[in-house]
Amino acid sequence: MKESLIALGRTLLRVSPVGVGTNSWGVHRSADPGKQPAFDALLSRGINFLDTAEIYTMGGSERTIGRCIAALKAAGGSAAPEKTPVILSKFFPMPWRLRGQDLGSALKRSLSRLGMTSVDVYLLHYPMPPLALETWMHMLADAVEAGLARSVGISNCDVEQTRRAHAVLAGRGIPLACNEVEYSLLRRGPERSGLLSLCRDLQVTLIAYRPLAMGMLAGTYSPEHPPRGIRSVLFGRRFLASIQPLLAVMRRIGERRGKSISQVAVNWVMAKGALPIPGVKNERQARENAGALGWRLTAEETSELEAACP
Repeated sequence: MKESLIALGRTLLRVSPVGVGTNSWGVHRSADPGKQPAFDALLSRGINFLDTAEIYTMGGSERTIGRCIAALKAAGGSAAPEKTPVILSKFFPMPWRLRGQDLGSALKRSLSRLGMTSVDVYLLHYPMPPLALETWMHMLADAVEAGLARSVGISNCDVEQTRRAHAVLAGRGIPLACNEVEYSLLRRGPERSGLLSLCRDLQVTLIAYRPLAMGMLAGTYSPEHPPRGIRSVLFGRRFLASIQPLLAVMRRIGERRGKSISQVAVNWVMAKGALPIPGVKNERQARENAGALGWRLTAEETSELEAACP
């Protein structure tokens, strides 16, 4: 089936049901021209939603996306909605950022790197002190009213914080577009806390980062072949052994569907009503992620997966 675009919260934005995380795009403050093939592959396969942030490779991710968008325009890119990039970026509330103009100034720098006059979605990256969450929400509302952002949202916020953010923005006549949190078959906190249900009730899109649990749900690693670096500390052989029954179920469903393990993992997030944004480093991974579109797990398959979770 052809995948339709979905609404981002109660905004007018229409995005693909799968997006892409770009935290690895860019080379420390600089654009990475090598990401153009991945960018083009995403759009050609109907993935138009790109997630970035000012702190990703210290602005390099935003510069990379800006370069890709410029190349698309120069080539006379399609005006079709599914091939029109929708860009989300984020503001990081450093402890020394204490004034309203700090957010506005940061947003303008992001827009400069992206080559845009207004970003589609702008998020508070973390609800960090010393300023109250309500203060940041008013600053985001100011950005919308100033025409610097089409919509706004939050990231890494719990149930109570989501309610508070929604209330402040509603008082300003602005919908809370989304809350971006970690969510996968191995990190199901949004279900247990009630956050997923709350977002559904408030018509706030729950965006799921790390839907592949840092590669643990891609079938790449096993107790015999563990990851290297920091992932070897986070995910040791004992953990990898514990998820083998889940991977076996994912593999069985994938073989029946003609899909990969990672595509099953991403589709599960979609089946739960969230918007997954797996990372993409190259054109091959872009094509792989697009394979999660155009089909849905059945309720029985979803239950089978969840029963196998460690």
